[in-house]
Parts: sequence; C-alpha cells; structure tokens
Amino acid sequence: MTSLTVTAPLAAAAPAKAAAPPVFGARIIIGLVGVLLVVLVSGLNEAVTKIALADIRGALSIGYDDGTWLVASYTATSVAAMAFAPWCSVTFSLRRFTLCAIAAFTVLGVLCPFAPNYESLLLMRTLQGLAGGALPPMLMTVALRFLPANVKLYGLAGYALTATFGPGLGTPLAGMWTEYVGWQWTFWQIIAPCLIGAAMVAYGLPQDPLRLERFKAFNWKGLLLGFPAICMQVIGILQGNRLDWFQSDLICGLLGAGSLLLVAFLINEWSQPIPFFKLQMLGIRNLSFSLMTLAGVLVVLSAVVVIPSSYLAQVQGYRPVQTAPIMLLAALPQLIALPLVAALCNLRWIDCRWVLGIGLSMLALSCLGGSQITSVWIRDNFYVLQWLQIFGQPMSVLPLLMLATGSISPMEGPFASAWFNTIRGMAAVIATGVIETLTTARVHFHSTMLVDRLGNSPLAAQDAGLAHRLHEQAVVLTSSDLYLCMSGVAVALILLIFWLPTRMFPPRAPT
Repeated sequence: MTSLTVTAPLAAAAPAKAAAPPVFGARIIIGLVGVLLVVLVSGLNEAVTKIALADIRGALSIGYDDGTWLVASYTATSVAAMAFAPWCSVTFSLRRFTLCAIAAFTVLGVLCPFAPNYESLLLMRTLQGLAGGALPPMLMTVALRFLPANVKLYGLAGYALTATFGPGLGTPLAGMWTEYVGWQWTFWQIIAPCLIGAAMVAYGLPQDPLRLERFKAFNWKGLLLGFPAICMQVIGILQGNRLDWFQSDLICGLLGAGSLLLVAFLINEWSQPIPFFKLQMLGIRNLSFSLMTLAGVLVVLSAVVVIPSSYLAQVQGYRPVQTAPIMLLAALPQLIALPLVAALCNLRWIDCRWVLGIGLSMLALSCLGGSQITSVWIRDNFYVLQWLQIFGQPMSVLPLLMLATGSISPMEGPFASAWFNTIRGMAAVIATGVIETLTTARVHFHSTMLVDRLGNSPLAAQDAGLAHRLHEQAVVLTSSDLYLCMSGVAVALILLIFWLPTRMFPPRAPT
C-alpha cells in the first residue's frame, strides 16, 4: 500500500502529489519492529501500574478511591486517542507523529514518580494515556501500508501480540518491580524500550511531508463530540461498580451525557466528507463480524487473566510474582504461536473461519475446565488451562484481523485502523466493567446462600475463622461462575461463524 492509497480518502479537500512507494526491506522491518515495541510497552504500562496500584498508593499516600481515578483517567484518554490518532498520522506524517507520541509518553513516565501531589500525578497520567493511546493505531497502519501482500499476515500477527502476548506480561513485571526493585520502576520500565523503539522508528520509517492544509477541512465538530463522549463512557464503566452504577448521580451523568454525545457524534460522522469513523464501512459483512467478535474475544481473554490471579490472591494468598508463571506460560509461547498461525492462515486451502472456530473452541474448553475450580487449587492446577490458551488465543485473534483487513480497499486503511483500535480499547474497558460487576454480584449471592445454610449451625458460633472460610468459598464459586460464563461467550461467538462471515483468502498464497 502506498502513501497515496492510505491517505487518499482523508485528503479529498486538498489532493497531494503521489509519493514513490517505499521499497520493502530490512529498513522497513526495523521501523515496524520499533513501532511494535513501543505499542507493547504502552499496553504494559497500563497493565503493570494497575496491578501494582496498591504499592504505588502506599508509596505516594494515595487512598483507594483516588487510585481508581488514576486508572480511569489514563484509560479514558488512551481509548479516545485511538479514535483520532489515524487522522493525526496522515496530517503530521506517520513517522513524525509516532516519534512525538513516543517522546511525550516517555517523558511523562519518567516524571510520574516525582509528582509533588495527587493532582499533578493525575494530570500526568491523563496526558500519558493520551500519548500511549495514539501508538496502537500506528502499528496497524504501518503493517497495512508498508508490508507486501505475501507477508502482510505476519505484520498483523505482530499487531495481535498486543492482545495476546502483552497482557500476560503485566502480572510478572508488576511482581518483579514491586518485590525486588522498587515501585518507581512500574513507571520507569518504559524508558529503555521506548528509546530503542524511537531510534528504530526514526531509522526505519520513511518521512512523509506535512499535510497541514488538511486543517481547512478538519472535523472539529466530530472531535468536540467524540472525544468527551468516549472519555465519559470509559470513566462511567470503570467507576460504575465501585459507585454502585445507577445509584450514583455521577455514573448516571457520565453514562447519560456520554451516550447523548456519542449519538450526536455518530450522526455527525455519517454526513461528514472526511470523518474520523466511516460508518458506511459497517455494511461490510466481514468487518462488522470481526469488530463484534473481537469485542467478545477480548472479554474472554481479559477474564482468563483476571480470574486465576484474583483467585490465587484471595484464596491462596499469592502475590503477583507468585502468579507470574501462570501468565508467562501462556504469554511467552505467543512469540512462536502467532507466526505459526499466520503461516497457517496464509495457506490458500485453509479457511480462516475454521481456524477461528478451533481457536474459540480451545478458549471455551479452557474456561469449562476452569469452572471445575475448588478451594484446593493452587498454581499448578491452572497450567493445563494455560496450555489451551497458547494456540487458542492467536487462533481467535489473527483470523479476525485477516477477515477485517481483507474485506476493505487500501484507501480505507486508516478508517479500519480507527474502528479496530477503538473497538479494541472499548472492549477491554467493557470487559473490566462486566467482570467486576459479575464478580460483585456472584460473591454477594454465594455469601448470602452460604450464610443462610450455616447460620443456624451450632458449630458456626464456635468457629472464629468461619467468616474467612465463607469468603474463600464464595470466591471459589464466583470464579467457577465466571469461567462458565466466559465459556458461554466463546460458544456464542462460534455460532456466529456459521451465520455472518464469508470466505476470505490470504492476500497472496505462498508458492
């Protein structure tokens, strides 16, 4: 894909001269790996600081409620940035915009531990989320624009690493920094990778000219409606469970106003000549299926990380560093599994829909196995479940990328990037909200049922540790329920395969 084909739909107001397409080679590969590195780091930054939040709060004397706003504000601006970054990359050039985002992201990470007060830390995390959220769309853009057809799936496999490999490293890194080095490194871990990634981007990606004339046709109304709409929705979802959802005036206001702004934003995008989101693309069957299925897959992938970590922490007393082997068992093999799945999907006689179905079946089987959890399970009991995740995860994500990108024209690449990354960000937020809400509801339900059954027992009054044991059992039953629910989601996604997507051949079959 050439520079002209990527930017053509966004440059209708001011056509530019066609630039010679860059020659694919080692230099482009170095630039792509640099973007992949910083995108992985941006995801890890969010995951690690969230997992290590208790240590960060203790070091900075921040209360629990204030700590949740650090997470919500970072995530809100990160998701919102994903929607508008593709337009900025075309206007300021892909290379220049990526380097500026990396620089801002790194500098803010360095400064966070030195924040003089909570308010300044909240501001820096909000701005860092904005810079970090601008990076993932750049990875998909680079893969679609610079890679030749026969290796494009391998570039998309690199993008899939951010959904399969990255999240599994959050717990191990959080445990390592807080246990052995220092809480400051939960912020500073980004420095070296970002510097290396920036150097690789500066060397590897070609420099496009500035397109500042595009501001004459800038969709200001879309930005003013869409950015606060996304932020309000994200904050409302992330804070909803803590504030008891619609019993809180703040949550009602955030979700209500956010929904109204979102509707107005979508109406505006439908009629805009140069929109941020091209709603007409949802009429593409495979793209709509991929976006919908991706949201469901990310909910399941979030759950298979959260459930064992939460169970081992609450029932067995594990610290993050002790839970790390489980996460690493599924995460590290992704470096081999994803290229293998890409090679499989790149065979013309392989239908990627069957690959997707097998991957989802492996996720469903893993969750069904997890639903058999008991209070005697320890770390070793989860290893078999994680083995199923090794190929289940990439086989559930990469075919969706193939179906989505193979169904669009090259000129629609930036719009596809905006859709895919924003849906991915929102799905992760919705997964968090759903899992937290289900966990709270089921823990309350099982606690009530257990108390009702044991409350009249003469042994109950004599057992001082009964309340703790009841809570542990409620956590076990809740974990089982969550696993069972996630297996149901995976099965439902499998059923959609027989109805929605059409056959998609690889960009070019290997000889």
